[in-house]
Amino acid sequence: MMATRVLFPLVVVDVALFCVDDGGLRVLLVKRALEPEQGRWALPGGVLKPDQDANLEAAARRVLRNKVSVDIPHLEEIRTFSGNERDSRGWSIAVLFCALLPRDQVQALIRDKVEAVEWADAAKPGHRLAFDHTEQLFTALRVLRDKVDRHALPLHLMPEKFTLTALQRTCEAILGRPLDKAVFRRRLKGSEDLVETDEFERGLQRPAQLYRAREGFAFMA
Repeated sequence: MMATRVLFPLVVVDVALFCVDDGGLRVLLVKRALEPEQGRWALPGGVLKPDQDANLEAAARRVLRNKVSVDIPHLEEIRTFSGNERDSRGWSIAVLFCALLPRDQVQALIRDKVEAVEWADAAKPGHRLAFDHTEQLFTALRVLRDKVDRHALPLHLMPEKFTLTALQRTCEAILGRPLDKAVFRRRLKGSEDLVETDEFERGLQRPAQLYRAREGFAFMA
């Protein structure tokens, strides 16, 4: 029987998975079912498996598939955390990824090694997170806000079709502050990332034009 390969130092991937709902920007937390840090809230994460994972991104996608049943349209590597004190199992390297999930796909189902899941306030998660995950969360949040500040459009957080008002509210939820409507609309003029549809959303006021992301859109700043 072939022996299991063990990596030294321990290599793990952690994922800050964000979505936006009517309450603002949310991050997915999982309650750990196993040691270490059993019973503590944490970002979804797992150990790199060289026999299964072609690279770190593949490991991050496997972790999300195994813990919650979601299909992630955007995943990017953010930063590496390392040291001999961040994990009780020993010297470890943790690679942080940021992921975005459309607001109409936020019903995550619990999978293995997770006791519970919670969509927490990204800026005030309400828990003291396991390992160094509080620092990781705020690092991912800073990167996300910086990209939107530099006029990247977070279209991966939007449903398939959306209004410009909904897009502005999503940007405001990420930044944690209101945006001037006229300035925001001027910024969108001529954007190649937005495709105007022939559909409208009807409400109490006049119908609002619906848009979608262009094919192959990437969340870049």
